[in-house]
Amino acid sequence: METEPRRITNTHLIDHDGIVKKGNFLLNNEGNYSISKGHEDVIETIDGSNRLITRSLQNWHTHMAMILNRSMGEGLPLMEWLEKSIFPVEKHITPDLIEIGTRAAAAELISTGTTFACDMYFYPDVVGNVISESGIRAIICGPITDYPTSSDTSTGAALSKVKTLISDNNGKNNRVEYGIGTHSVYTCSKETLKKASEISKETNCRLSIHTSETRKEVAECHKETGMYPIEYLDSIDYFTEGTVCAHCGWVTKKEMRILAKHGSHAVHCPISNQKLACGGTMSYPAMKEAGVDVRLGTDGAASNNSLDLRAEAKAASIVQKHDHWDAKILNPSETWKIATKESRDWITWDLNNIRMRPHGKNGERLLANLIYSGADCLDVFVDGNPLRRDGVTLSIDEYKVSLDLELATEEYYSQI
Repeated sequence: METEPRRITNTHLIDHDGIVKKGNFLLNNEGNYSISKGHEDVIETIDGSNRLITRSLQNWHTHMAMILNRSMGEGLPLMEWLEKSIFPVEKHITPDLIEIGTRAAAAELISTGTTFACDMYFYPDVVGNVISESGIRAIICGPITDYPTSSDTSTGAALSKVKTLISDNNGKNNRVEYGIGTHSVYTCSKETLKKASEISKETNCRLSIHTSETRKEVAECHKETGMYPIEYLDSIDYFTEGTVCAHCGWVTKKEMRILAKHGSHAVHCPISNQKLACGGTMSYPAMKEAGVDVRLGTDGAASNNSLDLRAEAKAASIVQKHDHWDAKILNPSETWKIATKESRDWITWDLNNIRMRPHGKNGERLLANLIYSGADCLDVFVDGNPLRRDGVTLSIDEYKVSLDLELATEEYYSQI
């Protein structure tokens, strides 16, 4: 880890607040910034006249190695997509395929300005090793389900494996932590959900779950239990502080209050939900009114088909405006806050890219340009370490990874 700060001169900077600042800045390794007076000891000085410095993007729900499934099963609704395009191949998933897929996903995250992912997929130990090597941050939730599609997810073995990973990693890696990914209320029994929660409380690890993604899921849960999914989870004492609840497209106001009570994160994944025709869209205004902490996620590249969180932020802002007939909802500053929440890292974007023009007086158009138009990511700094410089990723060989991904995908789909 670098010890001295990095100076970027004659530039624009946007922190979590979405306010554009102009000047000379020091990016400190602890994650904060300060004004540079020009005489400080620095690791390097970068001319920022054609750069925009921002916080990095944070992807709170994804399945990284599912980049192997990208663009398969197009035009299918969720359950048919799972049963025809995903579950059949996942029976043949291997640690080697997970390694290749995760590395490719990490390369895409870095190249699009994301330095954190909350992941839920097979072989979390392999995922953790790849993420550690890549230099980004992650919460890696080992998948738990009573209907496994891979030998890696049989309930008892998977819970034991995750518990060991949590214990072995305790305090050793401040960029990577392990959690428990209970798939959903329709694939996990009450006993499995309760056991996962017990381990979370015992180890202080994160819980993650898909919830209220489709109308069918919600209706069937209510038919079987007399409660909607989040109500049901609350009734069995499932939630722990900071539980990550992905999708939340079919949620009642009562359930929103439950999420707020437990300090849960409701993760809005608008592109995946729309692409799979899930029908329900998370209501950001209602979530905000209830006091729920909302984050953004891409879901996997299999259903998005991208891991570009900036594009997700654009989609979230637009769908909320559209669904609520209110153009004021999720303006650029508020969208930026939920897209970068908890980021400790820094990104620079290319201001020479035509999509970022015009900049506007004092850079007043820059944030809206970035969210709604897009830009090229030039530099990525995590804990002061450069993972990407001048548009080239340093921690991963993108070209090699792309070739590995092609070969792995041919092997993966050769049996169906």
